[in-house]
Amino acid sequence: MSDDSNGRFNPLRSTPNLLTFLRICIAPFLVAAILDGQYALSFGLFLAAGLTDALDGALARILKQRSMLGHYLDPVADKLLLSTIFLVLLHKSLIPVTVTVLVFGRDVAILLVAAILYAAVGRREFHPSIFGKANTLAQISAVAAVLLHQLTAAYWVSWFRKLALDATMVLTVASGLHYAWLASRRAGSPPANGSGIK
Repeated sequence: MSDDSNGRFNPLRSTPNLLTFLRICIAPFLVAAILDGQYALSFGLFLAAGLTDALDGALARILKQRSMLGHYLDPVADKLLLSTIFLVLLHKSLIPVTVTVLVFGRDVAILLVAAILYAAVGRREFHPSIFGKANTLAQISAVAAVLLHQLTAAYWVSWFRKLALDATMVLTVASGLHYAWLASRRAGSPPANGSGIK
């Protein structure tokens, strides 16, 4: 019999969530490395965090282990990591104030809207839109480009840094407006059974 049939613990089933927890654990070390000006280490840790993000999603699909904990924890880990890094990079004057304000403002607004929807009509689902996914990709690219820019003055790195930061600002506004539109529609519709916030 398999572990599942006997009710015993199967370590593979928990691997996606463990990778998500690992990403959360990486965050303080990454912040400390940036604050200490250890940008090579920072870039390496950020790549490691990105790798855990890619692996936990892939393993969850392969192992068919899309748990409710992972459903909630994965986006929280992403937001915790990215938002914290944006603040630290702003503190180090490595990123424009406008970018950080937009990123934080959007995330706070989405959390508030999600809380209001849940309190008012019991809706828990808040699935990411294509704009939201594109914005997350732009934020990841921007952080990677900013850290890499501290290691090399290559023209393509400077160009990529500017492109990623500009894309982050545009997509932050676009995704924020799109989420607001989706929220206004969802507020007037009944909650879907079995859905969870994302």
